[in-house]
Order: sequence, then C-alpha cells, then structure tokens
Amino acid sequence: MNKLLATMLESKFRLFDMKTQHPVEGFAHSTERCHKATTWMARHLPQNRDVWLTSGGNGGLNLYRYNYPAARTERDAEGHLRGKMGGIELLNARIVSSQPIVGWDWSADKCGLAAAVCLDQTMRIFIVTRLEKL
Repeated sequence: MNKLLATMLESKFRLFDMKTQHPVEGFAHSTERCHKATTWMARHLPQNRDVWLTSGGNGGLNLYRYNYPAARTERDAEGHLRGKMGGIELLNARIVSSQPIVGWDWSADKCGLAAAVCLDQTMRIFIVTRLEKL
C-alpha cells in the first residue's frame, strides 16, 4: 500500500516507499531502467498493489513485482529511522505495438483483465495469467 510510482523520460521509473520519511534523505526509493524509450505510464494491479505494469514509447509492456526486505526500516548514526527498499523483479516484458501505449486500465473485478489504447489508433484487450500466484 505505501508505494508511489513515478515514470520518467529517460526510460526509467522510480519507486518510493512512503512508510518512513527520513528528515534529511526523505523517502527510500529505487530507480530502474525499464524500456528503450520514454516510460509513458505505470499502473498498479488493483488486487495486488505489489504488482504493476509500465508502458514504453517503444510499444512495450513490462510487468514488475516488489519484494519486501526483511526489515523495512533501519536507524542511522543519529538515531533517525530510515526506510529500506526491497527488490524489484521483472516478471515479463513484451512489445505489443509499434507506437506508444498511452492508456492502460486493469479490471477491478477480474484479476488480470485489462484494456490498453495505443497511438496507432487501436484498443487492445489483455489477459495476464497466473497473477493470483504472486
């Protein structure tokens, strides 16, 4: 629940752990390179917020999962709590369009069912399987 995901122009995304804020360093975060083009958007799976999908300007989709660390916080030399980031795991990557995917919506009712819109003037329906096992 306590995660914020931001996409960037340099084909990266940054995941923030919003549970603990350090007075100097801020929130713990991790930056990952995800596409060979601009990362257009990211959407969390409604049934499991530890799973999300990013779309790139190359028409690609990447599916990720967050793995929590053993301890989410640690104390620095001054005694302040500092957040610790866990691991980010790439589950799958596919190129599905020749143009950027600019819209993605997961179904709130059916886990893994989604709709996407692309700049090639198409709308696609996707079924992502085995998400309940994550």
